[in-house]
Amino acid sequence: MIIVSGTLHVAPDAREAYLAGCDAVTEQARKAPGCLDFTLTADRLDPGRINVYERWESDAELAAFRGSGPEAGQTAVILDADVRKYRISGVEAA
Repeated sequence: MIIVSGTLHVAPDAREAYLAGCDAVTEQARKAPGCLDFTLTADRLDPGRINVYERWESDAELAAFRGSGPEAGQTAVILDADVRKYRISGVEAA
């Protein structure tokens, strides 16, 4: 299992538009083979922070979905990003 998690930072006045622009890709991801979860959410305390969380069955399915990457318009408004990919070897109930 693969987890992609981290944060994006945009100007506070650009965050809602950025997230709205991600609705279509979120819908596509959730329908993609191997996608177990996909969400981009506004942080409740930091007005410029966006939380990223994705869960995929495999690297191959994540790579197939990613294709060429995000649109230039999306990346242009990102001021900073810290998003990492984690390989999970086991899962148990919390």
